[in-house]
Amino acid sequence: MREIKRKCQGCYKIQDRSLMIKITKLSNDLLKINPLSHELGRSIYVCKNAECVRNLIKKNKIKTVLKCKNLEEISRIEEELKKMLP
Repeated sequence: MREIKRKCQGCYKIQDRSLMIKITKLSNDLLKINPLSHELGRSIYVCKNAECVRNLIKKNKIKTVLKCKNLEEISRIEEELKKMLP
């Protein structure tokens, strides 16, 4: 099987997509963390480590890269990301 590479928005390293967390903006402007699904929408990837998640949140990458204006939804996803990490 072919490896699919993606860039982490926290550290900008390119690695296999299976090693990352995928955040997708759905057509109804809701955000979803779906590392294994194939739902359509604008997506970003972040490494599964605390430093990358902190950088993603600190630099407001969810808002800017996904072009999301729903601040409540961004806050919800940021909290979910924090809970996923040790």
